[in-house]
Amino acid sequence: MSTPRRRSGRGAPLVLLHGVGLDHTLWDELAPLLEARFDVLRYDLLGHGAAPGIHGVARIEDFIAQLDAELDLAGWRKACVLGYSMGGLIAGAYAAARPQRVDRLVLLSTVFQRTPDEVQAVMARLEAAATQDVQAAAAVSLQRWFTPAFQAARPERVAAIGQRLVQNDRANFLAAYRLFAHGDPVLAQAAPDIACPTLVMTGEEDVGSTPRMSRGLARALPDARLRVVDGQRHMLPVEAPDAIATALHAFLLPTPHPHDDLNTEAPAESPAR
Repeated sequence: MSTPRRRSGRGAPLVLLHGVGLDHTLWDELAPLLEARFDVLRYDLLGHGAAPGIHGVARIEDFIAQLDAELDLAGWRKACVLGYSMGGLIAGAYAAARPQRVDRLVLLSTVFQRTPDEVQAVMARLEAAATQDVQAAAAVSLQRWFTPAFQAARPERVAAIGQRLVQNDRANFLAAYRLFAHGDPVLAQAAPDIACPTLVMTGEEDVGSTPRMSRGLARALPDARLRVVDGQRHMLPVEAPDAIATALHAFLLPTPHPHDDLNTEAPAESPAR
């Protein structure tokens, strides 16, 4: 069995939280771009990869406790935290519950205040995940997550993500997906209590974590900046690692600028190709 965590690099402590159905290998493209300036910790969330399983209903409090334990194991009093997709729900809830342990926060491709149609769509995906052949469900996810250009250029990487989805324990995956599908109240409740500086990012063409959601999330946070990456869908850490790394270096290791306004949308980063 593979190890459920990996730590690499030197510098400011930075934790990366993956999305539902994935594992810490999601960050294989991005982590090497950060290791010169950051001490990067990535681990498998409960019910994913080699991490302990989920017993019964998945609760956000269990993932908060897991992050506490990982920071303690690393010997870190506090860290910057980046959460992707479902990991963004966990990261945001953690920043609200443990403000003393989060230096800066990044919410990447994170859902917020889904419309009724978007709620219906994610519930349909949850039902399909519970009833559909796993290969077919994975294929649908990959089509939604990756741009056609990346699917054509890097079929082996897309296939590896698909294999990760297929290999998930069905009960654990469904428990985590239910938390994600019903997770709108998590950030809605947490947002007013997230006091640390926060960067909100998504892809211009992400239909699950839309620019509209990200704009609303940035407005709801006390101290937030927004980036929308041109021409990208959901798999920003895999498809656009250069753009993400550039944004992270600028935000997590900032130099003061007199015209750095908060709660405004900055020019979009250019996607890596």
